[in-house]
Amino acid sequence: MTPFEEEVERTVAFLKAGKTILYPTDTIWGVGCDATNSKAIEKVYEAKKRPSSKSLIILVDSVERLSDYVVNVPIIAYDLIKKAKAPLSIIYSESKNLAKNVSTDKSICIRVVNHPFCQEVIRLLGKPITSTSANLTGQPPALTYNDITEEMKQSVDYTVQLYHDTMSKPKSSTIIKLFEDNTFEIIRN
Repeated sequence: MTPFEEEVERTVAFLKAGKTILYPTDTIWGVGCDATNSKAIEKVYEAKKRPSSKSLIILVDSVERLSDYVVNVPIIAYDLIKKAKAPLSIIYSESKNLAKNVSTDKSICIRVVNHPFCQEVIRLLGKPITSTSANLTGQPPALTYNDITEEMKQSVDYTVQLYHDTMSKPKSSTIIKLFEDNTFEIIRN
């Protein structure tokens, strides 16, 4: 087994046990957990000192998984994801099969992640994971592993032991909100 495979298995074991992780994504380092586990989600909010009134982004490993967690995936979503040149998180109007506290209402923000480690963890876990920047609420996001504060590192159950010396695209994803009439609004660019 390669170090990559060992780290994926170790990370998935923590997620299955309801633990929180600090991990690399296709954008910046994130804090996450199993997006179907409400107790683990509470721990993510606590780790970040984030009010539970702020929803979390969730990551899935492929576009095919969207229909597992979104009641109605507008056709335009597939086009937007396919044409996106940078990481894109989309807010859908109604979620399903997720912990209730991942969002403050029925909507959900999902990104089809394009990072081999994240994709493999999600695939092996068989569930989406939450993703929120690896910083305490109100502080600037940590763009690289070295930018993450010790307090943040100590507030999670496990830190992925790969990609500490590499950078993906150190910028948060673009967030858009889709509407039922196939129109959208840019929330964060």
